[in-house]
Amino acid sequence: MPPTNKFPLRLFALLTTVPAALVGGGLWYLSSLTPGCTTAISDRLTAPDAKFDLVVFSRACGETGPNTQAAVIPVGDDLPEDATSFASIGVAADLDPRWDGFGNIELTLPQGAKVYRQDGNVAGIAVIYR
Repeated sequence: MPPTNKFPLRLFALLTTVPAALVGGGLWYLSSLTPGCTTAISDRLTAPDAKFDLVVFSRACGETGPNTQAAVIPVGDDLPEDATSFASIGVAADLDPRWDGFGNIELTLPQGAKVYRQDGNVAGIAVIYR
């Protein structure tokens, strides 16, 4: 009978499972070392038509400096971790947010603050900066 060069199944499983477990464990450990983000909501106002909430918040991720952001989310929803803000400044500040009588958003940006984002419209709603 001629010799066969079959690779043993147990050896194959061992040589694939152990490295995969080591790499997975290493990635899990490394991910636990990265700082998570914390979000602090300072204001939440429901629109006059009760379709959206205007949320003013700050987000700290590791060594990021102070910031203030504003986003519009569906009424009653939790602020998602990946919420996209329509206004973002590089200072902790009270934006004095409000909905005006026409359903527009009004925000007060402090003078001299570094502005990262300042959209004039969000979800079809006009944003007025004072």
